[in-house]
Amino acid sequence: MPDKKEITSLKQIFEQELFNNIVPFWETHSQDQKHGGYFNCLHRDGRVYETTKHVWLQGRQAWMFSKLYNQNQAKPEWLKIARIGIEFLQKYAVRPDKRLYFSLNREGKPTWIQRKIFSECFYIIALAEYSRAVDLTDLMKEAEEQFEVVWNWSKDLSRLGRPVLEGQIPSRSLAVPMILLNVIEELTGGASTGYEQEIEECIRQILLHVHENKETIFETVGMDGEFIDSIEGRLLNPGHAIEAGWFLHRWAAILNNKELQQTAVNMIRWSHNQGWDQEHGGLFYFLDYKGYSPTQLEWFMKLWWPHNEAMIGHLLNFSVTGDQRDWKLFKLVQEYSFNHFHDDEYGGWFGYLNREGVVTHTFKGGPYKGFFHVPRSLWICLKLLEKLECT
Repeated sequence: MPDKKEITSLKQIFEQELFNNIVPFWETHSQDQKHGGYFNCLHRDGRVYETTKHVWLQGRQAWMFSKLYNQNQAKPEWLKIARIGIEFLQKYAVRPDKRLYFSLNREGKPTWIQRKIFSECFYIIALAEYSRAVDLTDLMKEAEEQFEVVWNWSKDLSRLGRPVLEGQIPSRSLAVPMILLNVIEELTGGASTGYEQEIEECIRQILLHVHENKETIFETVGMDGEFIDSIEGRLLNPGHAIEAGWFLHRWAAILNNKELQQTAVNMIRWSHNQGWDQEHGGLFYFLDYKGYSPTQLEWFMKLWWPHNEAMIGHLLNFSVTGDQRDWKLFKLVQEYSFNHFHDDEYGGWFGYLNREGVVTHTFKGGPYKGFFHVPRSLWICLKLLEKLECT
């Protein structure tokens, strides 16, 4: 078991990394003071190399700064940063049919729309958390109304322009119920009141992807959870499965459901065991359940966000199990992450490594990497370490 000294030391490391490295980098470089919103595409030193604004990253950043303002310290500059994101999104990102664009140009004109629900989901959590910061009930009402629309879309994604073709195998994606479950937590502040049926349905759908006999979480399964022996059906994404596990952890605690808690523990452990590269360290991005070469060309790379999710997952596991194995896994991932993704010279974290752990892409922000996974992971782990320090 870790002693109090080790826990305190780690807490200080996470606090230093979050507030003296990650937050200042994005505070300094990402704000667009002229047109509003945030620059997402930041070079290693913070220079803007592309002015396109990706809507899901706008929402994520507005949420993260709102969360830090609400639950860490009510710093006016954090609220200001959150506000410029919310105002930009409300003004430019939302269409009359409640769909959100995926990306906008610097001035807010649309450049791309996806046939998915993720931009909308991050807009919802941004509205909800910011509404708590400024105590505006109309923003929370908008978030609730937007969630109702997204929930209805999730039942039939063809409404978003995704046709169902006759040769397709009917299937389910893990991404949909897990993001909706997380959105409900953020929308309600961790309360189930008013969303009991939706929570139950999200959990039911997530569990269809958990094959206990195989100790595996599949990204795509049949409509009743059955294994699909295809490239898509065999696909494993260890970081995503771990993230789903810690989402379930949170709801297991809220619902006081010990069985669900044990499932969450297993999901995180199994996914780590399958995904960890025993030769070079780090979590593989993708794997094939039967051991074939994954068709994703980047399958062997080590990305920042699976490691962010794994730090949360293993520390949550330890916080409920007290098992030394979970602590060792947390330390393993934490040391790999800080040693490989952290940038001593310019601040921030790199996002992409090759299998051997060498940085392949030097930018700090891009269309899929913004102010979200790194600060969320550091912040949640910091709070968990603070609790462990007091026990």
